[in-house]
Amino acid sequence: MNYDNQNYTLLSFLQSTKVKKNGIKPYGKQNYLCQSCSRQFIGDHYTVVKKLDVKTSDTKRIAFEMYLEGLGFRAIGRILGISYVTVYQWIKKWGCNLEFPKRNEKIEVIELDEMHTYVGPKNYR
Repeated sequence: MNYDNQNYTLLSFLQSTKVKKNGIKPYGKQNYLCQSCSRQFIGDHYTVVKKLDVKTSDTKRIAFEMYLEGLGFRAIGRILGISYVTVYQWIKKWGCNLEFPKRNEKIEVIELDEMHTYVGPKNYR
């Protein structure tokens, strides 16, 4: 793995951005190796590289517009190249922050319609 991209920050003790996976510890943590200084470290404890993969506000806006146009979470994720879970979380957060319009005037008339339901086959009404 070469982390020369600007979206990553380097740990202070590493001498290079060239880091590769170097096995797994018996307790399940990923082990890494710096190819320049041959230093071995555990990624979960020290955070090997911090990925600054923050989506832009334009991407979020486009995702919202696509959702309002009727596209599903998975479709939006495929089109924008992001996880559908991320899209779902954005929409959910956006929906929780909405304020619904409040009605100050009193409701005087409510119209209801009849509804018929059947339990079992329709033959036995």
